[in-house]
Amino acid sequence: MLLAVDIGNTNIVFGCVDENDNIVVFERISTNHNATAVEYATLIKNILEMNNFCCKDIDDAVMSSVVPSVTNTVKEAIHKLFGVEVMIAGPGVKTGLNIKIDNPKQLGSDQVVDAVAAINTYSVPLIIIDMGTATTVSVVDKDKNYIGGLIITGMGVAADALITRTAQLPKFDFELPPNIIGTNTIDCMKSGALYSNACALDGIIERIEEEMGEPCTTIATGGLSSVVVPLCRKNIIVDKNLLIKGLTITYRNTVTYIENKKKRNKYER
Repeated sequence: MLLAVDIGNTNIVFGCVDENDNIVVFERISTNHNATAVEYATLIKNILEMNNFCCKDIDDAVMSSVVPSVTNTVKEAIHKLFGVEVMIAGPGVKTGLNIKIDNPKQLGSDQVVDAVAAINTYSVPLIIIDMGTATTVSVVDKDKNYIGGLIITGMGVAADALITRTAQLPKFDFELPPNIIGTNTIDCMKSGALYSNACALDGIIERIEEEMGEPCTTIATGGLSSVVVPLCRKNIIVDKNLLIKGLTITYRNTVTYIENKKKRNKYER
């Protein structure tokens, strides 16, 4: 079974994928910059056991990360538990994605992995929205080229800034209020956060499609997508497994490439 891990600034997503590419485990934990490899190993072991699996069920691992300080710690934790070397989705790994931006090295590995999953699952052109610490919007054209996108302040970050910079506004949960017009402070804040993001996504999709000159398939993923997307007026597909799918495809493509290269080298000798 393949362990697929995506390390984000706020959360780490773990997925276990069987030999038929079925996602049999999907769990999310908080990113802890101070945790040790042993602490992460304990968390991963607990996740497996909670889902009725054990360490011997994992025979390989693949990872994407936008948090360099945590990457090596989780990598070490996985090696301690399973004795495998983790494949890192990044430069040199065969993703099958043609990236046409000014500097491809600046593109986050999570955006690459999302796009890989999307082009292998949905019809192009594509708009891919990932709602995490930041909300990223990626655009893939009809020829499956990654051509660019947008980075937006994440809903949680915006809410934290609002609460921190004001004296009387309290913390709140991202739950849908009964009406868009709030009648108390908490509902006003909930409505403002959720509907402003929904309207922003609708407007961004509309303008991207206008610039592209054609309609796009729009996919949303990330922890907050299931809360915001139902409020949007545009047709948006929510796919919480997009990252895990992309990591799995990247892993399979790279392994196949390496095996084929070995065969060619052997034949040439």
